[in-house]
Amino acid sequence: MRKKLNGWLAMAAGAALAALSSVSHAEDRKTVAYLAPSLDISYWQWVGFGVKQKAQELGMDYVEFTSENSPAKQMDNARTAVTKGVDAIVIGPVSSTSTPPLLAYLKSQNIPIAFAGIGPQPGQTDYTSSVTANNYETGKAQGSFVCALAKERGGNKVGMLSLPQDRENAQKYLKGAQEAFAADGCELVQMLETRGLTVNEAVTQANDMLTAHPDIKAIYGMYDEAGTGAAKVLETRGLTGKIGIAVADGSPTTIALLKATAIQGIFFQEAVGQGIDGTLQVFNALTNAPVEKDLALVMPLVTADKIDTAEAKAVIARVFPPSN
Repeated sequence: MRKKLNGWLAMAAGAALAALSSVSHAEDRKTVAYLAPSLDISYWQWVGFGVKQKAQELGMDYVEFTSENSPAKQMDNARTAVTKGVDAIVIGPVSSTSTPPLLAYLKSQNIPIAFAGIGPQPGQTDYTSSVTANNYETGKAQGSFVCALAKERGGNKVGMLSLPQDRENAQKYLKGAQEAFAADGCELVQMLETRGLTVNEAVTQANDMLTAHPDIKAIYGMYDEAGTGAAKVLETRGLTGKIGIAVADGSPTTIALLKATAIQGIFFQEAVGQGIDGTLQVFNALTNAPVEKDLALVMPLVTADKIDTAEAKAVIARVFPPSN
C-alpha cells in the first residue's frame, strides 16, 4: 500500500511540476505588436506577413494595429499595445516626423522597437533597430537607369512620382536620384508627391505630368502603384515603350507589366524581409542577443530578361507572400 501511495505521490508531483513548467513557459512567451501606417496598402500587409511569420518561428504571439495614416492614431496604438502587455513593437510609421514622441514614450516603457520600411526622424537614436532599403544608393541606381531610359528614347527630361517627402526613405531616394540625374545629364522637370499611394492617384498625377511636360522621356516611380498608374496612362495615350518607366518595390502587378514590357525595370524592396528582420532584432533585444541597429537592405534591379531566373525568384520570396 505504501508503494502505491508513493507512486501516486510521485505521479502527482510530476503532474504539478509539468503544470508549473507549462505556466512558466506561457509566462515566458513574448508578444510582438505590428503597427502599420495603413493596411489598405499591399506593401504594409506584406511587412506584417513577415513579422507574423518570424514571430511564429520564434515562439512569439502576434498582434497588429493600423494607424490609418494618422500620427495621433499611431500614438494611441502604441499606448494600447503597451497597456495590453506587448513586449516589443515593429512599426511602419505614418511618417518619419511622427516618430519622436512615439520613441520617447516607448523608451519610458522599456519596449524595444524596430522600424520597417520607413526609418525614424533623422537624429533620433532611441530605437532598437531600423530595417529599411538602402534608399540613397537605390535612388542613385534607379536615377541612372531612368536617365538611360530617357536617352535611349531621344531625350533627357524625366518626371518623378514620389513618396511623401516627410519620410526619410523618400528623402534619401530623391537625394540619390538627383545626384544621378546631375551626373548622367538628365533633367528632373517635375516631381509630384503621393498622399494616398493609390493607382488612381498615380494615374491622375502621371496624366498631369505628361500634359505639362510632353517632352518627358522616362518616369521614375518611387513606389509600386506609381509604376502601375504610369503604365496605364502610357497605354491610354498610345505611348507604351515610347516613354520609359522604372519603379521601386515590386508586386505581382508590376511583375506582369515588366514581362509585358510596359515597364522596363523594378528595384525590388523586401517588404516581407523587412518584417522578418525587424522581428528578429526586437526578439534579440528581449533575449539579450546582439542587435543590429541599422540594416539597409539592397534593392536589386530586375529587368524583363532576368525576371524568371533563380536569383530573381529568391529576391521575390522576400518581397511578397507566396500566395500573391
